[in-house]
Amino acid sequence: MKTSRSKGLMKEITLLLRSVPSPVVASYIVAIIIMNLLANKAVPLPYDYIVLDCGFFLSWMVFMTMDMVTRRFGPRAANLLSVIALLANLFMCGIFFGISKLPGEWSASYVDGSEAVINTALDSTFGGTWYVLLGSSIAFLVSAIVNNFMNYMIGLKAESKKKNFATFAFRSYVSTFIGQFVDNLVFALIVSHTFFGLTLLQCVLCALTGAVMELLCEVVFSPIGYKVSQNWEKDNVGAEYIRLYGYGKKNNQ
Repeated sequence: MKTSRSKGLMKEITLLLRSVPSPVVASYIVAIIIMNLLANKAVPLPYDYIVLDCGFFLSWMVFMTMDMVTRRFGPRAANLLSVIALLANLFMCGIFFGISKLPGEWSASYVDGSEAVINTALDSTFGGTWYVLLGSSIAFLVSAIVNNFMNYMIGLKAESKKKNFATFAFRSYVSTFIGQFVDNLVFALIVSHTFFGLTLLQCVLCALTGAVMELLCEVVFSPIGYKVSQNWEKDNVGAEYIRLYGYGKKNNQ
């Protein structure tokens, strides 16, 4: 029974990866990998109790992609794609960690008198820390599930009678804001609160600040997501996956 289910799941994943346009899948995975690297740099803000990292410059792309996939293929497909992207990110983190342990110097470390310090810092940045990787992985997976199912449920109501940019934006903005807030909060509680001593209030404020900034970025780029989503529907992209795995016209809201 387990073997049959595993084969069925692999068949579904294979078809999903053939159905979602490859540039979208590739950009989604790359965005997640780069987003985690950019998260190592903080954005200076005038308030000590609010923290924002540079990962938000790409997190909007991650959530917008999930919204597009959910709208066309359903939340299960978006969740599967999120797990695939997470595994790809963990694989790359393993490569980065291995490289950080190799002897040698980064080109940026060639500064007179500071070579060792800069080289160590770059190794630490790319090598990462186990609890940061654990926290970010759990936070992403939880927030992806929350975002995808919320986007789907809102879409069932919002687009039941009319599909336009307004309904696309409504379902995307609400699910993205809540999903981003969950992502930031889970990470803050696991990592920032446990290992860096941030208070619960600071964790909530950081999560809220990040969610607002990430939502604003998606607001700017959402017309692109809507246009791509429209083209998928117009060109009947992924028809076989939708037919086989239960997200037909009734569920594909």
